[in-house]
Amino acid sequence: MFQRVAFLFAGQGAQAVGMGQDLAAASAGARDLFARADAALGRSLSGLCFNGPLETLTASANCQPAITVASLASLAAFLEQRPVKPVACAGLSLGEYAALAAAGALDADTAVRLVAERGKLMDEACRASVGAMAAVLNGDPELVAKISAEAGIDVANFNCPGQMVISGAKDGVARAVEALKAAGVSRVIPLTVDGAFHSRLMAPAAERFQPVLAAAAIRAPACPVAQNVTGTLVTDPEAIRANLGAQVTGSVRWEACVRAILALGVEAVVEFGPGQVLAGFMKRIDKTVPVFNVGSQADLDKLLADPRWAA
Repeated sequence: MFQRVAFLFAGQGAQAVGMGQDLAAASAGARDLFARADAALGRSLSGLCFNGPLETLTASANCQPAITVASLASLAAFLEQRPVKPVACAGLSLGEYAALAAAGALDADTAVRLVAERGKLMDEACRASVGAMAAVLNGDPELVAKISAEAGIDVANFNCPGQMVISGAKDGVARAVEALKAAGVSRVIPLTVDGAFHSRLMAPAAERFQPVLAAAAIRAPACPVAQNVTGTLVTDPEAIRANLGAQVTGSVRWEACVRAILALGVEAVVEFGPGQVLAGFMKRIDKTVPVFNVGSQADLDKLLADPRWAA
């Protein structure tokens, strides 16, 4: 069985009606996590995950805790079959909270409550502004950063070689898109989002989230967690807290996070939660490291059938 494994966790946008339902039916650990999330929030988050509707599930205030609990349920089902201790964890944006829970820095109930509040505040910041985001493919990072700054917007994501995301006021994003195309960057794709995540327009949410973070119990993790805003491995609880606060408006340095993890000599990576976005990024960053997904019972069965995971 693989000895040096890293755990990755999905971000917002991966949600789907029915996520986690088959795992909860088959795994006591997954069922318990959904039940605990329902109790922590005082509402049926599990019912929303399993039955939708999608429009309600997609709202940040619902989507963020829903993806977090579905991701942690996927992890619980996996650990029942293969009790692996990761050498490092990371999550894309929202997924960083599940990563911290997986590493033991947050308990699952705290993680769910934090992201529910984070999602609510981000929803409010979206409604109070007119923001937009766009994916920039195969652009030079320095050029993209320069044009974004000139347009008064921000680089939200450095996802993998050849993929960045810009974010900010809608008119600023439009100016940046035109400037990028004029500079020869032909593939700039507007994203269908509610607002400008990881940009200065999220500052009101970041400010209101600070006292919530300040009151949260954060412990030293059992393994390093690669944090988005620094792109480095972190173990100090107060550094983790500060980075979570900065993450709301800061850039997601996902490629740097992955490279920091791979430098530990990782033999395999497992992405937990709905979707396979991180697996796709991983293949662009380093094709030599095996990547697995656990977001459903079928995914878990496929992983367990692989002889490299033999107990």
